[in-house]
Amino acid sequence: MADDHDNTPENGAFPPESQLPYEQWLEAAYRDVMLKALDYVGREGLSGEHHFYLTFRTDLPGVEIPSRLRAQYPHEMTIVLQHQFWDLNVNYDTRIVSVGLSFGGVGSILVIPFGAFTGFADPAIHLSMQFSADEAATLPQTTPEAEENTEEAEPTAESDASSQVVSLDAFRKKGPSPA
Repeated sequence: MADDHDNTPENGAFPPESQLPYEQWLEAAYRDVMLKALDYVGREGLSGEHHFYLTFRTDLPGVEIPSRLRAQYPHEMTIVLQHQFWDLNVNYDTRIVSVGLSFGGVGSILVIPFGAFTGFADPAIHLSMQFSADEAATLPQTTPEAEENTEEAEPTAESDASSQVVSLDAFRKKGPSPA
């Protein structure tokens, strides 16, 4: 008996290849759930047994963490938001999350672009979500006005001499090289 509703392609591949980007939409929706939870907790605080595990890439542009943590976690890091955190902020304009945490008794503000997150969990309700890192989403967003202002600004000899960019990469401690 044939199933008139069998959508399996003739080549037998399952699931069939979609012409719609469902996986991208689902990941964006999951990431939005995480951001809404963080935004809510930033305003209202955590209640009950809720606590969050946040995993993010430390090696992407825009991630700001203390250098000793970057040396210890050169690629990925998981933080726990439970009892001792402060200034949790979700900024939709700049597309970053910032939070204060203590590491070894030293307070630090971490800045994490939305696209750097790779995981979110709330063990109190057995919720866990995984994301792909999105390096493009970690880059600063430019507006048409900002681009116009950049094009209109003509460098002068005075501004060139006083606003040089110097790379400090040669002076930074480097972590172990990836295997």
